[in-house]
Amino acid sequence: MYASVRNRPSPALESGPVDRRPAGPGSAAPGRWFGMDGNVFYLGLTSFFTDISSEMVTAILPIYLTIRLGLSPFQFGAFDGLYQVMAVVAAIGAGARADRRRRHKEMAGAGYALSAGCKLGLLATFNHWLPTTAFLYLDRTGKGLRTAPRDALISLSAPRHRLAEAFGVHRALDTAGALAGPVLAFAILAAAPRAYDAVFACSFLVALIGLGILVFFVQNRASAPLAQKRLGRRHGSFRAALTLHRTRRFRALVVGGALVGLLTVSDSFVYLTFQRRASIDLRWFPLLFVGASVVYLVLAVPVGRLADRVGRARVFVAGQVLLVATYAVVALPDPGAVHLLAVFALFGGYYAATDGILAAMAADALPVHQRGTGLAVLTTAVTAAHAVGAIAFGWSWSHYGPQATLVVFAGCLAVATMVVRQLLADTDSDITEEAFA
Repeated sequence: MYASVRNRPSPALESGPVDRRPAGPGSAAPGRWFGMDGNVFYLGLTSFFTDISSEMVTAILPIYLTIRLGLSPFQFGAFDGLYQVMAVVAAIGAGARADRRRRHKEMAGAGYALSAGCKLGLLATFNHWLPTTAFLYLDRTGKGLRTAPRDALISLSAPRHRLAEAFGVHRALDTAGALAGPVLAFAILAAAPRAYDAVFACSFLVALIGLGILVFFVQNRASAPLAQKRLGRRHGSFRAALTLHRTRRFRALVVGGALVGLLTVSDSFVYLTFQRRASIDLRWFPLLFVGASVVYLVLAVPVGRLADRVGRARVFVAGQVLLVATYAVVALPDPGAVHLLAVFALFGGYYAATDGILAAMAADALPVHQRGTGLAVLTTAVTAAHAVGAIAFGWSWSHYGPQATLVVFAGCLAVATMVVRQLLADTDSDITEEAFA
């Protein structure tokens, strides 16, 4: 259970006040946007353009790999599983290094730069599966490098009682990019069918814009000098990451997140399943990713505020219930337009109630000097579970069909959600007390 409000440690060790040192040459002062530290807004804007770039590729990936390159559902599931794993290959090392050097911006920038370069590399693959998958895997490695340092920087730029709202603001901008990316990919392919190279080239250019915003507008944030002196650099290490499991609250988040992650089907599989069961024309496939993104965009900030007030764990569990309902709708016989709208609403609500909320819970459960490391550990556990789940889903689809597979996953996720509810019980008591104070 969280420490009570009256007995919390010193603020220097708890939430990490904003670093007021000059930003340095070439950097603009972030100021404040929408009542939040400017870092939150500019990191969101960076993610906005990066997600336009990423989702342009992601939206065409299932069709590109299964139709153009001829991968089977099982092969695509294996690819998707390893694709998820690549996001955590360097995650813990990146988070630990960012914590140790207190250079979260620079580590995140390396990840953004790697992902941008891989979009350019896709242009040189000439539709061969081996170099294509290699660049896609490197792209996900870049995501692994940037995610934990970026989320740590968000948490260090927001007060404790508004963490979920801060992540909601960031995820709203991130999701706006996720919404625009598939639309742009659709527009390109509508004008020039099968012009996948044009999608890759445009994706690279948009990624450069996001990288530029990070470089020129985002500042590092650090804990107070006294806290830095007391804590030293020994805590920002891989060895220190191994000790995080001793914290009960953080351990519960890792176990709970990994448990539901094991049964979370990726967006690509959800939409690919719906497309095949509903016989949707392939040219419309990229737009399937837009519907849920619209709902997520609308709900991200208000759901974040709600979580800060009524309890983040409660909202997170509610999100898992929405995912169970999503599986159930996709598995219904003869899915049509009404079913698709329901999937958009449920899937978008699920993301709003879980994505930034889990990061906010983890940030609040971690000491300020280990935010990057701890968030990387959580991301690694959840993503590894996602990878195993993707491979299992692809194998089951190949043997038993998508409908039966979704029914099984829905039932198992319902049970896992009840377990997670118990794991996270009573963890929000002091947060809600502070919010209503």
